[in-house]
Amino acid sequence: AEPPAWAPGPAQAAALLEEAADLLVLHRDFAAAVERCEAGCDSLGPGPGPGHERCLFLTSFAEVKCSLCVVGIQALAEMNRWREVLSWVLQYYHAPEHLPPKVLELCLLLYGRVGEPQVMLEVGSGWLRAGANQSLAEFGGLLELYLAQVLLPLGRFEGAEQLVRGCAALDGQRQQALLGTVRDSRSRWAPRERERERERRRSAEEEEQQDPAAGSVLGVLSQKLLTMLTLLRRALRSMSNHFCLLPYKKMLLATFLLYLVVVRLDPASPTSLPFIYKLVQLFRQAWAAVLSPIHRPPIRD
Repeated sequence: AEPPAWAPGPAQAAALLEEAADLLVLHRDFAAAVERCEAGCDSLGPGPGPGHERCLFLTSFAEVKCSLCVVGIQALAEMNRWREVLSWVLQYYHAPEHLPPKVLELCLLLYGRVGEPQVMLEVGSGWLRAGANQSLAEFGGLLELYLAQVLLPLGRFEGAEQLVRGCAALDGQRQQALLGTVRDSRSRWAPRERERERERRRSAEEEEQQDPAAGSVLGVLSQKLLTMLTLLRRALRSMSNHFCLLPYKKMLLATFLLYLVVVRLDPASPTSLPFIYKLVQLFRQAWAAVLSPIHRPPIRD
């Protein structure tokens, strides 16, 4: 008996695909869209092998799985998680040559647009060299896309010519057209590469010229800083020496005596006058010793 067009697995995956598309387009909930796509691919299990496209059940199976991956790729790209796209897709198709043409096309365009064409170098080559894929209607367009997005931007001109000449699926006219595209790209590549090389050399020379100038400026600044630190150290040493030479004991004694005169003694009392006179003499002597570095004879009455 012919299997039904929609078995429980594909039916569930189709429902998840519809939810994922709504989340992607209408709600802009990209993370939830990726979750629905993963759940749909997991419900389908391993994909059918090549050569079963005539069966309606398997065709629906492959189309639903491919659509889930397409929605998942777009959602990952919207979240700027494009680095995960290839590994995410290969976990459901296991080998590059089993990728559907639409999935491979999206991967080539995505990694070419973000400037990482080398990611698709081996994947695209493996898919194009697989004999089962060369009979597909999309093969010629994918070959041109692989040349334009991967090989030619990377400067792999010899590999591009070998791939085009070794492809039996191309007729002579289309093969010559692609070889002409490769030659034109090679002729444009050489001047650009020379310009890039001159730019790199110019940048290197400018850096070499800037390094000595920066070193000389740093040398002058370090010399000035060292001079300032030396002067500061000398000033601090001179101040410390000066303060060490001050007769602190005499200063403290004079301060204490002044305190006694002003606070504790009664200047109006006749008995305190001789004592006050002697205190004034001691204070003068201490003050002269502090302010003058030369030893002066004591002041006499």
